[in-house]
Amino acid sequence: MDKLRAMQSFARIVERGSLTAAAESLRVSLPGMVRTLAALEAGLGVRLINRTTRRMALTNEGREYYDCCKRVLADVEQAEGALSAGQDTPRGRLRMTASVMLGLMHVAPVLNAFAARHPAVDAELLLLDQPLDLVAEGIDLAVRVGRLPDSALVAIPVGLARRMLCASPAYLKAAGTPRSPKELAAHRCVASSGPGRAYQWQLGPGKQPKPVKVRPRFSSNQIAAAIDAAVNGLGIGQFLDYQVRAHLASGRLKRILVDFEPPAQPINVVHPHARQPPPNVRAFIDWGVPQLRSRLQV
Repeated sequence: MDKLRAMQSFARIVERGSLTAAAESLRVSLPGMVRTLAALEAGLGVRLINRTTRRMALTNEGREYYDCCKRVLADVEQAEGALSAGQDTPRGRLRMTASVMLGLMHVAPVLNAFAARHPAVDAELLLLDQPLDLVAEGIDLAVRVGRLPDSALVAIPVGLARRMLCASPAYLKAAGTPRSPKELAAHRCVASSGPGRAYQWQLGPGKQPKPVKVRPRFSSNQIAAAIDAAVNGLGIGQFLDYQVRAHLASGRLKRILVDFEPPAQPINVVHPHARQPPPNVRAFIDWGVPQLRSRLQV
C-alpha cells in the first residue's frame, strides 16, 4: 500500500463526508477507495471511521490520525514547492482564506484576477469568520484583521481597519445623535455576533478603549444583515470601515462618535514560515499584495 496516497485518500474521505464523494474527487473507483481505507485501518490496527449504510463518523483514533495526515500532507506539499521554487511559472493549487465580508469585497476580486493571469493555477478561497490553522488545513495564505500572536506566521501588512459607529440619517433625525458612549444606553442598536453572547463595543478615547455594553434591537450572526438593519434605520451599529465604506460615501449611513473610536487594527496577508515560499505563494505576494494595498489603504 502507498501510505502517502492512503493518507491523502483518508483525508479526502473526511473532508468530502463520504467514500463516494472522495472517490469522485480523486477520480478512483468506489471499490478501490473502500479497499484503500480497509487496508489503511488494517495496517494501523485501529478503526478510523464508523460506517453504516446512511452515515459515517470519525472515531477518536480517526480524528487524531486525520490531524496527523493534514500535517504530513502539508509538509509534503511545501517540500515539493520548495524543490520547484526555481520554476518561473506558478502552477497547481493556491489555497487562501479570509473573513466573509473582507473576502467577498476585496480578496475574491484580487484572487480571481490572479488566477486569470496564471491559467496553470487552481485557486481556492475559504471564507470563514473564524481563523483556521493554516498548516493543519493546508492553506497557503490568509488575510487577517487584528494583531497576530502566532510568531510562526509571516505577516505582510496590506492596510488598516477602523471600527466605527454608524447610523442612518433617518434614525439620527428621529432619535438624536449621541455625544458620548454613555448615551448609547438610550439608543436602539444593531449588532453582529454569535447567539448568547454579551454585546460589548470597545470605545475610546485613547489607546486603551473600554467596553460599553449595548442591548441590540436587531442582531445577526452575519455582519451584512446587521449593516442592512442599520441602513434601514433600526439603530446604531459598530462596523469596520471597509464594510460600510460605500454606505458612508452614498450617505445611507453617517459616522458618529468619531473621537471615541478604538485604535485601527492591522490587516495582514499571512503565510506559514518558510525560507523559500512555493512559487504560487511568491507570485501572489509579488502581484496580489500591492493589489490588496491599493484597495484597503484609502
